[in-house]
Amino acid sequence: MFKIIVEDLQKTLKSNFAQIRFLLKKNPAIAYKEIIEIGKKVGQKYNIELLVNFPHEGKIEDFDMYGKQDLSLLINMEKKRFPVDREIIKQKAVELLGQVKTEDAYMYEDKEGVRIIFNDNIQDKIDILPHSLHIWYEFTEPVTEFCDWLLENVYLMKNDK
Repeated sequence: MFKIIVEDLQKTLKSNFAQIRFLLKKNPAIAYKEIIEIGKKVGQKYNIELLVNFPHEGKIEDFDMYGKQDLSLLINMEKKRFPVDREIIKQKAVELLGQVKTEDAYMYEDKEGVRIIFNDNIQDKIDILPHSLHIWYEFTEPVTEFCDWLLENVYLMKNDK
């Protein structure tokens, strides 16, 4: 499911690159707003809110990486607990991603979460919350496979497209 969503997003962004590049030169804020709107429209097809993020200065100029990193999927903002034990999520992360650090995160007000950190760099991470998934890393094949597993087993999303 994750792979389907990001491929749809990448295809849609690519079809709008000419307009986005033009807007970037003219007014980066309007270009960013357009990219956000494209993400939202793609997300609506899958009943999620899809946010294309640009967390670091200069990333908005990296056209080739649009939809291939730094993405947030807001799935069900009412959920506070995972349907599976956090340890299962951590084990699957190590199994599919290899040498990563896993830790509990956002553990307050009866909420829970898991953080996966790549290369001991806190900026290269995946934040997994019961209601949303935030990937601050490039969607390599293992990352995509892990996110597919998360959408199916943690967020209980089925591929009915």
